[in-house]
Amino acid sequence: MDESSPHWLDRLYWSRTWFVEKGIDEDWAGLAVLLTDLAVLIGIAWIADFIGRQVITYWVARAVKRSKNEWDDIFFERRVFNGLAHLLPALLIYYAASHIFSDFPAAISLVRKAALTYFAVAIFVVVHRVLKALEEVALRFRYFEGKPVGSFIQLGALLNVLLASVLVLTILIGKNPLPLLGGFAALAAVFSLIFKDTLLGLVASIQMAINDMVRIGDWISMDKYGADGDVEEIKLTTVKVRNFDKTITTVPTYAFVSDSFKNWRGMQSQGRRRIKRSLLIDQSTVQLLSREDTRKMQKFSLVQDYILQRQAEIDAYNRENDIDRSEVINGRNMTNLGVFRQYALEYIRHHPRVDVDEISMVRQLQPTAEGLPLEIYCFVDDTRWVEYETIMADLFDHLIAAVPHFGLQLFQNPSGNDFRKMVSDS
Repeated sequence: MDESSPHWLDRLYWSRTWFVEKGIDEDWAGLAVLLTDLAVLIGIAWIADFIGRQVITYWVARAVKRSKNEWDDIFFERRVFNGLAHLLPALLIYYAASHIFSDFPAAISLVRKAALTYFAVAIFVVVHRVLKALEEVALRFRYFEGKPVGSFIQLGALLNVLLASVLVLTILIGKNPLPLLGGFAALAAVFSLIFKDTLLGLVASIQMAINDMVRIGDWISMDKYGADGDVEEIKLTTVKVRNFDKTITTVPTYAFVSDSFKNWRGMQSQGRRRIKRSLLIDQSTVQLLSREDTRKMQKFSLVQDYILQRQAEIDAYNRENDIDRSEVINGRNMTNLGVFRQYALEYIRHHPRVDVDEISMVRQLQPTAEGLPLEIYCFVDDTRWVEYETIMADLFDHLIAAVPHFGLQLFQNPSGNDFRKMVSDS
């Protein structure tokens, strides 16, 4: 034994003699010494780990309580600092192995490999806890609100596993990791097939984050996957959507880049929601208005000024161009559909829940076999589903009831009652 060795190590060396003196065979005494040394080393490592955790927990807890930041509380709750305490025993075992197992050179190499492996695993655990803590921190900060943080955390966790696996394998085989990484590069084609969804999800997550395409909490509609609801979770390979019927739809992350979808965030952020719905007018009921008809419709307060102004313009034009007014079709004239269109426009503009600062119009669309679509286009000041539907129903309840007062009829396919009435009338 080297004279410079500490006294307590010499006592370990002398322990072989102690076992022999107790009547144990010399070969078995060597094994007993090895096991004793190993037990002592494990005990020392456990004590070092315990003391390290206690000291770190005590001092870090005091610092966290004094701090006004939230992130350090999360790191403490996630036991990130406790994980750092596990690094101390690995270092202690690595450097003490050559002294404790001085009589067993082969054991020194094995113990050091075990210590380095434990050190690598401890680093892996610490990094994993840091990633989870960062995810929780991101969820609490408004800057990251709605961002696909989970996707990047999953990517970091995947890289952490790969690097830890390579490091542990390198320690066990005792070779340079660069050739091993080169071998992995040669298998890139195989990995690209195995991890196709992961790679596509990674690219999609980056594009979604850069372009701010989807956030957690957004209302999206994706007919291809039957998704129509709020985004609850964005991960590396999947996006979870809670539909309005309380079902859950899981959509591949890359589908948000490769396929089309509708994001209603703009509507929700502005607090305005569009109404775009048509009334189908029976074209056979559209007609020119006579003087008597216009006088009757002047009683409708919403279009009274419009009729007077419009009639004055028409009369002036007809006089200037010497139009023969013996026939109502000659010259310019108002129609019941035109007056109703103006009435509908004035009605939606005067409605207290319609935003007059946004576009409001009533327009004709291309006639179809089912009638002439008269489209109502406006924005209401409430994006909540139930309230929105109620406002829209109130608007159309009134307009549908007002149609006959202008000599118009709505189109609908004949029902059984219509056929029975035709038979009875005949």
